[in-house]
Amino acid sequence: MNTNWEKTEKNTGILKVEVEAEKVTVALDKAFKKVVNKINVPGFRKGKVPRAIFDARFGVESLYQDAIDIILPDAYSQAIDESGIEPIDRPEIDIEQFEKGKTFIFTAKVEVKPEVELGAYKGLEVEEKDFSVSEEQVELELKSAQQRSAELISVEEGTAENGDTAVIDFTGYLEGEKFEGGEAENHQLELGSGQFIPGFEDQVVGMSAGEEKDIEVTFPEEYQAEELKGKDVVFKVKLHEIKRKNLPELDDEFAKDVSEFETLAEYKEDLKKNLEEAKEKEQQQYRESVVIEKAAANATVEIPEPMVKHEVDHMLQDFAYRLRMQGMEMEQYFQFSGQTEEQLREQMSEDGKKRVLNNLVLEAITIEEKIEVSDEALEEEFNKLAEQYQRSVEEMKEIYKSNGNDEALRKDLTIRKAIDLLVETSQWVPAAEEADTEEATESEEKSEA
Repeated sequence: MNTNWEKTEKNTGILKVEVEAEKVTVALDKAFKKVVNKINVPGFRKGKVPRAIFDARFGVESLYQDAIDIILPDAYSQAIDESGIEPIDRPEIDIEQFEKGKTFIFTAKVEVKPEVELGAYKGLEVEEKDFSVSEEQVELELKSAQQRSAELISVEEGTAENGDTAVIDFTGYLEGEKFEGGEAENHQLELGSGQFIPGFEDQVVGMSAGEEKDIEVTFPEEYQAEELKGKDVVFKVKLHEIKRKNLPELDDEFAKDVSEFETLAEYKEDLKKNLEEAKEKEQQQYRESVVIEKAAANATVEIPEPMVKHEVDHMLQDFAYRLRMQGMEMEQYFQFSGQTEEQLREQMSEDGKKRVLNNLVLEAITIEEKIEVSDEALEEEFNKLAEQYQRSVEEMKEIYKSNGNDEALRKDLTIRKAIDLLVETSQWVPAAEEADTEEATESEEKSEA
């Protein structure tokens, strides 16, 4: 097989492929075996028509499309490997020649991964930030634990307040008619949480148990359901019960209930330690994100739209998965949020473009620095994964191999090493305000001198 790759534009080119006539013959034979069982020819049982009779009656040309479908995928894949290009989208295929006894010639217009011109990526400056843990943060963490341990107590007297959980029935009406998805019974709504349409929860505040009320609200203009966009509706609401949080006392007994510690002081010390560990990770993530963004900003590269689209597809799939883990489907999310899939994609687009840019630049750094991951390092990673998921190392290898992700894991590790390089060669610098203050002080000292 002969292949020829010629770039015609910045990230696009034409791949010309010539496949041997012998392979065309094999593909035609396979196509014949595929279709012969589906045709009826008088005098022959189904599937028993001789090839010569078939060609004479239907023409060998009737097999061409099936033969092309058989031979093209492997030929294109092999041509990609031989030419060393990295396609980022489906190719535009043009069949130039396909005929019995002749070479198969086709061209593929292919958009490939763009070239990256690296700028400065070593010795990057990172502004210092305060990642220390204050007493106020420890107290907030303690109060958060207190909130999580609160009991919901039914309120017999009084009215609903923000922070209460209201148990309600509601039915929505548009121009006097019920609308789909606007009805529920014994729904538990935390007032002030912003779960419902703006204005709904505010009007439940002040209601008493057993009270019925008409609540008038307006759906947002960008609401997903076309028939409800910007429409004024009425919800008939009945409040069955008001539940209010009963917070436990912050004392030694509380510490015993929520932790392994005997005293509140010990529990608070443990909270502080956990916060400090989290802050260390936060500091590392901050430093990594800054150096990656700066390295990306210093590079020159044109981001192809198909790469952004593919990245947004992955982001959307991940978002849908996380929603399902919380017991919600995408359709429900769109209904409650008032967003459409197109709007969510648009919202994710900028972040998707940023991710593509960062990945391209990091990959270019691995090439520039000749970063590689040894088999020993890959083995060590499989050991970590096996321990994490409580499986054998061989099981983890088989899972990654069957999904075609074994080499992807090696690539992820090389990217990780590139990030480590950026971090190790970077340096902390005072924050801009602090730097300005120091310059002003030096200037004053010089003036006095």
